[in-house]
Amino acid sequence: MASVVALTSKRAGPRLRWGRLFLRVVDMKLSRRFIACLLLAATGLGQAQPKQMEKLDRGLVALATQQGVMLSWRLLGTEPASVGFHVYRDGRRLTTKPQQLTNLLDAKGRADSLYSVRAVVAGRELQGPTVAPWNQPYLRVPLQKPEGGVTPDGVVYTYQMNDGAPADLDGDGQYELVVKWQPTNAKDNSQRGHTGHTLVDAYKLDGTRLWRIDLGPNIRAGAHYTHMVAYDLDGDGKAEVMMKTADGTVDGASQVIGDAKADHRNATGFVLAGPEFLTVFNGLTGAAMATTDYNPPRGGDGGGWGDTNGNRVDRFLAGVAYLDGQRPSAVFARGYYTRAVLAAWDWRAGKLTQRWIFDSDSDAASKPVAGQGAHWFSVADVDGDGRDDIIYGAATIASTGKTLYSTGLCHGDALHVSNFDPAREGQQIFMVHESPRCYGAHGLEMHDGATGKVLWSMSGNNTDVGRGVCFDIDPAHPGAECWGNVGGLMNASGKLISDKHPNRYNFALWWDGDLLRESLDHVAIDKWNPAAFKFEPLLNGKAVGAASNNGTKGNPVLSADLFGDWREEVVWRNEDSTALLVFTTPLPTKHRLVTLMHDPQYRVQVAGQNAGYNQPPHTSFHLGHAMKSPRYLPITAP
Repeated sequence: MASVVALTSKRAGPRLRWGRLFLRVVDMKLSRRFIACLLLAATGLGQAQPKQMEKLDRGLVALATQQGVMLSWRLLGTEPASVGFHVYRDGRRLTTKPQQLTNLLDAKGRADSLYSVRAVVAGRELQGPTVAPWNQPYLRVPLQKPEGGVTPDGVVYTYQMNDGAPADLDGDGQYELVVKWQPTNAKDNSQRGHTGHTLVDAYKLDGTRLWRIDLGPNIRAGAHYTHMVAYDLDGDGKAEVMMKTADGTVDGASQVIGDAKADHRNATGFVLAGPEFLTVFNGLTGAAMATTDYNPPRGGDGGGWGDTNGNRVDRFLAGVAYLDGQRPSAVFARGYYTRAVLAAWDWRAGKLTQRWIFDSDSDAASKPVAGQGAHWFSVADVDGDGRDDIIYGAATIASTGKTLYSTGLCHGDALHVSNFDPAREGQQIFMVHESPRCYGAHGLEMHDGATGKVLWSMSGNNTDVGRGVCFDIDPAHPGAECWGNVGGLMNASGKLISDKHPNRYNFALWWDGDLLRESLDHVAIDKWNPAAFKFEPLLNGKAVGAASNNGTKGNPVLSADLFGDWREEVVWRNEDSTALLVFTTPLPTKHRLVTLMHDPQYRVQVAGQNAGYNQPPHTSFHLGHAMKSPRYLPITAP
């Protein structure tokens, strides 16, 4: 590496320096990814630009436990690395010198104590928030449950709380929750029948409802129809909400979008006619600020997507990506079993504009993406150019809206993207696949995020591999472990640990004090015991009436680093959907990390978590046992 640095010396002219460097790179036979990074650096494109992120507050939370009061707070990505903290109880300082950790267990704390945490920067103590301890092991957020109804085909329905997304809607540095009410007669796209209306609410964590949006009769209810992009897209410090809308949608200010009297449902309950819209809503009021035609349109009877009964044409996805490397864009998509179309949108200065559109039917370079989509897409900078790419399943779309590659292994239900193998540069993608005729020997596989090259795989046993996860559970093996509901347990480098697999494969979160990740499955948090080869319970939400969503998927409403230190919170609904139950860890940790919500890759994966078959978010760096110091991406906040 010293010779490479020498060849870029300022003594040579720029063309000569980079010409010599390129020759040296060829001689060294370096990786394609490293060559690409060098070439990007040569043109100035590879310099990481700060990404526009949320301005978060300290996120202090106090939780009364049997051992005392557990305090936890954020280390922000905009703070100097040297920042320390003083902790106060009832106005009295508990710390003798600024501490580096972002949690503290106060053994003498009481349920009626008041706590504050003050950052110390360059010897100066700054003001900080004051909070009281929670009076139970979770925060209860009351909900305003809507009344049910009866569909045109005579089916009675009620409402159930479903997926959620965090966003700072009012600009105070704290997250609100944007949540979806799903009728109990919601349908998969393959199922006939009418559904009730889908409703979307916004709540502060004290239970204050900010608004309700009724998507109306022309948006069918189900896991594949409505996805919420809740994010500060224009950088004004307050998040907007974007969704697909239609005739009869009523915004949070009671204004109707389109024709209030139109009903485009056919006799089987599908909506295969009438206009389709994309609307930007004000995050604080729920009022519609801009509405345009949804792109791509269904096109006639939808036959261009593989059938005319609504099964394939109405498979939607949505998310957020930093496509220019600095500012977030919204990405809305349609189709993944056959044709796949993605449209990227910018909300800037009160105007909604389309950045690009990708269509697998558009040209020969795009055609390999057809049929490669998953029930969820992930977002990450897989090619190292500083701009986010869309991992659409078995194919990846570059930040420019062009095909990056296709593995050709076809559709699957679950995928995960992170630096799972710390011995490798960049991002790796673990995915499970559905069709044996397409995936062949690669039913479960890990491929390189930049090139699509399959690094290792396991047989799918000629079946539809429905579930799969990848996270670090075993300290004996560097990096993450990966498995599904078929096959064995593999380590990140492709070594088979066991021909058996763990019996949890839905979600994951960082919960206890070490750097390993725990299983989040239905309403249970469990820790892996490698010696016993089983998960052991840490928390069972059922004991306090928690319930999960989406059937066998067993999802929470949301899991993310919502407040406190870098570890994650989980939000479940209660059994009758009258409240959200927000759990945070009661356990101390010796590890200091920046809040995960200031890692742009993690943050955008949280933003898209509510879409399709929900997947847990992952960081841009390897976070696990014996990890190296993270290379944090530069960010800026309004």
